[in-house]
Amino acid sequence: MRRSPADTAKSAKKITRRALFLGGSQLAFMGILGLRMRYMQVDQAEQFRMLADENRLKVRLLPPARGLLYDRTGTLLAENEQTFRIVIRKEDSSELDLVLRNLERLIGLSPDEQERVRKKLNSRETGPSVPVTIADRMTWEAFSTVATNGPALPGVSPEVGLTRLYPFAEDFAHTVGYVRPVTKDKLDQMDVVDPIYRIPDFQIGLTGVETKLEDQLKGQAGTLRIEQNVRGRTIRELDRQEGISGSNIQLTFDHKLQNFVQARLAGESASAVIMDVETGDVLAAGSTPAFDPNLFVRGISSKDYRSLLENIYRPLPSKSVQGAYPPGSTFKMVTALAALEEGVVTPDETVRCTGYVEVGGRRFHCWKRAGHGNVNLTNSLRHSCDLYYYEMAQRTGIEKIAAMGRRLGLGDSFDLPLPGMSSGLMPDKQWKRTKRGAEWVIGDSLNAAIGQGFVLTTPMQLAVMTSRLATGREIVPRLVKSIDGVEQPIERGGSLEINENMLRSVRRGMYEVSNHARGTAYGSRIVAEGKRMAGKTGTSQTRNVVVNNKDVPWEERDHALFVAYAPYDAPKYAVSVVIEHGGGGSTAAAPVARDLMLYALHGAVPPLASYPESQRSSIKSRLDALPLRSNGAASDTRSKA
Repeated sequence: MRRSPADTAKSAKKITRRALFLGGSQLAFMGILGLRMRYMQVDQAEQFRMLADENRLKVRLLPPARGLLYDRTGTLLAENEQTFRIVIRKEDSSELDLVLRNLERLIGLSPDEQERVRKKLNSRETGPSVPVTIADRMTWEAFSTVATNGPALPGVSPEVGLTRLYPFAEDFAHTVGYVRPVTKDKLDQMDVVDPIYRIPDFQIGLTGVETKLEDQLKGQAGTLRIEQNVRGRTIRELDRQEGISGSNIQLTFDHKLQNFVQARLAGESASAVIMDVETGDVLAAGSTPAFDPNLFVRGISSKDYRSLLENIYRPLPSKSVQGAYPPGSTFKMVTALAALEEGVVTPDETVRCTGYVEVGGRRFHCWKRAGHGNVNLTNSLRHSCDLYYYEMAQRTGIEKIAAMGRRLGLGDSFDLPLPGMSSGLMPDKQWKRTKRGAEWVIGDSLNAAIGQGFVLTTPMQLAVMTSRLATGREIVPRLVKSIDGVEQPIERGGSLEINENMLRSVRRGMYEVSNHARGTAYGSRIVAEGKRMAGKTGTSQTRNVVVNNKDVPWEERDHALFVAYAPYDAPKYAVSVVIEHGGGGSTAAAPVARDLMLYALHGAVPPLASYPESQRSSIKSRLDALPLRSNGAASDTRSKA
């Protein structure tokens, strides 16, 4: 059937509209495609060019600067030293043999070091993007040589980093501690691993304050985005976000006093603690012999480490908080206060000392075999009479004595940022039943009453005990003064709730120990007015048989102890000294404690006028011979590179 002209015109009109719609759609699609192509090829050309050619855009973590440690005067105790090193990553090491040959030629990289780098890069534990250190602590000349020969060293990255430095070396080895690069074993010990610790050679605190305050000191990692060419050479840095430095922490130590303590204890296996009795600030905590912590940061040799381990004086432990010793007669103030508070004795009541007493079929001797005769509380402390305290033990009982010891800080490890702190041992009946599977006997009480038997204390605890005796308050030791400039709280401590008259009686006895002509520490008295010292000697036995210390090897001799506070009328400082196997407290520990106390009181080497005139010549020779730092200055321990 033939179509009419009208039908033909109508059909042509429909075709024209369809064609226009299809053409418009095609033009719109081509326009959008063109715009997208322009965006990708022009606007985002640089971004897509970097993503091409084997993912040349790299993102790396940047180590932050570790927080600094200061003493109470603002002197640096732990700082960061600039160091130069070169690294290479497994993903960039396709031409490793060429690189190592060129480094041998340029900086003398030894065959052993080359083999170490190969093994590290081939290790399954080394990820593709983990940098492997080729050379560290480089001289500027060697570092710049590598940097200027970059085209011949594809994949090698020169880096300027930071490493820890301890300017006072041995003085703060046991308290500040030291850092070391993170090891796989250390990572395996962590429940959750902060990515910062996967930065190669990142340093982590291993001992002392460095490890206990690690979270505050380590900081937060930054990031670096770089573009590399196909040979692994960095073309340019695209973006850098620096890490956040760790907190700067000010400790309560006084670096000059600490140096004097270390110098005065030199040659002994010993420890000492000096505290401010008002604030609890630990001004010094010495332990000898010591070691240079910088050796551990740089990598201590097997020979040096073995010498530390084999030294019978044990230089590695921090004896001031980790050493636990029978306190000997320095404990007698505890027994005296327990007896006074229990009401079983008065300060003036006398006990007759005949040299020994028989209890439970066993003889318990006084250190003075001939006996002291009739002694009251003051005389018992002045002469350090054992018989008096044997009697107090029988009247009072171990439960009251142990409770008083704990009130004075014994048996407590305290909340200080120092690892491995010993809590010592303040035993009672339940402790022996639980730990020894035996019942407490009266002989245990007699031994405990004079600081022997099961009783163990640390030098830190003895300093706290002495501070509490001096003030009648629950003084708590403090080691952190401020964090990032914010002063940390001081626990002034409430009252011990011990009758003040009882405390005065004990203090008077301690005063006569040092200032009465027949006191056990009279030879170590301070004669300067306003600075006189109250103290107590102690000698703790290390064996059951009593013999002359000169007749036995060093390691079998008695420990020498002394505790003191001064000035007697207005206490400022407390000191405790323990000299391992030093013999008698009056001859070995008391002279040291006097020197330390006088330095604390004067803020400098003690003036001779503070000593008895007859002793000044010998004391001058001793003080002049001390290996003190010049004006308290730090030693030059920086890398010679």
